Amino acid sequence: MPEPSKVWSISELNGALRDLIEGSLMPFWVAGEVGNLTLHRSGHVYMTLKDASSQIRAVYFNGVSVCRKLQIREGLKVEAYGKVTCYMPRGEYQLNIKTLRPMGVGDLQQQFEEMKRKLAAEGLFDESRKKPLPFLPTRIGVVTSPEGAALQDFLKISLARFPMLTIRIYPSPVQGKGAELKIAEGVRYFNRRRNVDVIVVTRGGGSLEDLWPFNEEVVGRAIAESSIPVVSAVGHEVDFTIADFAADLRAPTPSGAAELIVPEKAAIDDLLSTQKGRLLAAISLYQERAGRQLEALLNSEPFRRPAFFVMEKSQQVDFMLKDMETLLKNAASEAEQHLNSTSEKLKAISPYAVLNRGYSMIFRPDGHTPLTDPADAPAGELLTARLAKGVLQVRSEGKPGK
Repeated sequence: MPEPSKVWSISELNGALRDLIEGSLMPFWVAGEVGNLTLHRSGHVYMTLKDASSQIRAVYFNGVSVCRKLQIREGLKVEAYGKVTCYMPRGEYQLNIKTLRPMGVGDLQQQFEEMKRKLAAEGLFDESRKKPLPFLPTRIGVVTSPEGAALQDFLKISLARFPMLTIRIYPSPVQGKGAELKIAEGVRYFNRRRNVDVIVVTRGGGSLEDLWPFNEEVVGRAIAESSIPVVSAVGHEVDFTIADFAADLRAPTPSGAAELIVPEKAAIDDLLSTQKGRLLAAISLYQERAGRQLEALLNSEPFRRPAFFVMEKSQQVDFMLKDMETLLKNAASEAEQHLNSTSEKLKAISPYAVLNRGYSMIFRPDGHTPLTDPADAPAGELLTARLAKGVLQVRSEGKPGK
């Protein structure tokens, strides 16, 4: 056996293996079944991923909360994304997980995105379709599982905030095959009965598979078609479903739905008390003003001495009549003077005015047509002569010189 040129320590060997492994493999997805699962109090998760003939150790740093949410358990098939590393103290290679999901979630996520795009293109998620919630709903319909913690949370918060509520429950499975049909039927049931002011569709948290009924098209359409406002409270705050997008309001949790829908009775009582105080103050102010006006009216002259008021007004009428008579007399006098003046002017320019000075007017036999030319009066024609004090019948002797 040749003499070694270098003797490696174990740490150097494991370090070289680590550099070789980590430098030659990029992060990738791997599928396997969970085994030897440990959720450590440090927040890290340890497991093995295996198939029918092999296995690999895996670590998911700070992954406890994610695994609990996804309900990761031994025997569950998962897909993990990460990078192979070498744990030098033991000389073991392992998968350092960055992302973990139950197997098949990728397909479900793709279905979710496709359904979301389809319904959004039809306008089912448009803000213009959203209906406002009533300020104080007195009747609430809940579509959920009667045995679920979500219902208990909702009831506890709602009734604590406003004990006089009427809450009607439509029992429905909230996960598993066929659950979507019952959920959609619950929404339609309340719309047919018209016995609630708002509808709540709810369940607690779970994996994507657990929440999947709320991503089905039949549920999204039933919610969008509801004439009663619908609140979706499905899963945890980080979970989003088709029901959330179709609903008029999304609540992060069942408890959050109760807080968003039901106002606190104490707050309403305070508001009513404040409004009552303002109303009473306004009424008092109005009464005070009306009282002052009434007092001023009662102290006025007509109310204190009504007979005197009537006599005073009667005297004013007399004065007005006298003034009218004076105005009429003056107007008549002025009219008469104007008439006389006009008459004198007409008389001055009248042709009959000159008759008083010895003149006369000769008319044709008809007595109306004045004669201005002797040639128009043939000899022997009977004419009328108008004098200042009467008329004479005269006979024409014809034009002189004939």
